[in-house]
Amino acid sequence: MLHRVVITGIGAITPVGNNVPVFWQNVVEGRNGFGPITHFDASLYKTQFAAEVKEFNAVERLGRPDSKRTDLFTQYALVAAEEAINDAGFDLNNMDPYEVGVIWGNGQGGMETFEEQVVEHTKGGGPPRYSPFLIPKFIPNMASGMISIRHGFQGINYTTVSACASSNTALMDAFNYIRLGKATVIVAGGSEAPVTPASFGGFSVLKALSTRNDDPASASRPFDIHRDGFVMGEGAGALILEEYEHAVKRGATIYAEMTGAAMTSDAYHMTASHPDGAGAAKGMELALREAGLSIDQLDYLNAHATSTPVGDLSEMNALARLTGGRETRCRISATKSTTGHLMAAAGAIEAIVCLLAIRDQVIPPTMNTTEIDPQLPNKQAIVLGEARTAKVRTAMSNAFGFGGHNGVVVFQAM
Repeated sequence: MLHRVVITGIGAITPVGNNVPVFWQNVVEGRNGFGPITHFDASLYKTQFAAEVKEFNAVERLGRPDSKRTDLFTQYALVAAEEAINDAGFDLNNMDPYEVGVIWGNGQGGMETFEEQVVEHTKGGGPPRYSPFLIPKFIPNMASGMISIRHGFQGINYTTVSACASSNTALMDAFNYIRLGKATVIVAGGSEAPVTPASFGGFSVLKALSTRNDDPASASRPFDIHRDGFVMGEGAGALILEEYEHAVKRGATIYAEMTGAAMTSDAYHMTASHPDGAGAAKGMELALREAGLSIDQLDYLNAHATSTPVGDLSEMNALARLTGGRETRCRISATKSTTGHLMAAAGAIEAIVCLLAIRDQVIPPTMNTTEIDPQLPNKQAIVLGEARTAKVRTAMSNAFGFGGHNGVVVFQAM
């Protein structure tokens, strides 16, 4: 027997808000989190701005021991997970710890820690003074490990690494474990802290980043004919996936039911989506099929849409393949135009957007897009400039990553 899976808690720390209520208000109102880089001196870089988390004090949020022995990507994960756990209203003392797991997405690990230690290695003048926390702070699985350590969860625990599709991969795995009866509750999501000299520089030389240093606020412009790359972001998103009967029995508030998830591969290029969107289209088709929906029954699509010339076109071509060339009835928005691209955390954050769109019956806007690329199909479906009140009972979120990873998740109102 397959079990139903519902979402009972959410948490977020983002460039537009360090908790879910503030994040959601700013996304709906179209306020972005872009500005000059403060994490390091970017004056010699082609791109000198990013979407950074603001006013974050790890010691205040996590206490001195956990903040001292963790990298920023793990700190963000702990903050988002704690908000989600509190939101779900668990009495952790009355739960079997082996029934609660953590599946967490991350792409780069502790880049801040790694880069600091490389600098230490190159100083010379004696043996390098490596930190005993170098490895535990750097390895990507430490976010999931620390969430379980902090809360005493002893069930399934691992990290998914599929670049910017990582947290959708985590959500899909958590969904499947609970459906199959192998877990009752899973904390799933993703985090990333990539605004470091080497990570940022690497994306810059790939020409993946917008270079609008004169106007960062309008730099992320998904679907626009003048789009020139994404705005790198950081943060974390966490969702509590729970077996439906268990949630009902304890009187939990349910945001929505997760009804479908799928992953496919483009098998095409290391860093570019296939222009025809076939792999992404298949992922959407499979996720919708598992949810028992057709594309004509979808109300809202949160597009991956990073504001790159190739990626946005590929995704819209994928949607056109799914509709057979017909105009889609669903509404589309690209919330990276306000949050920036949170990399491995993007899927989790945008899944939260889908859940809140269902809860509040509102579709957040795509910002900064003033002239839609005429090559794009389904231009009429894009919600531009301001949020739109709409009936939203079904929502889908796409997340695509370097290596050709396509992750799709589907949610439905209860």
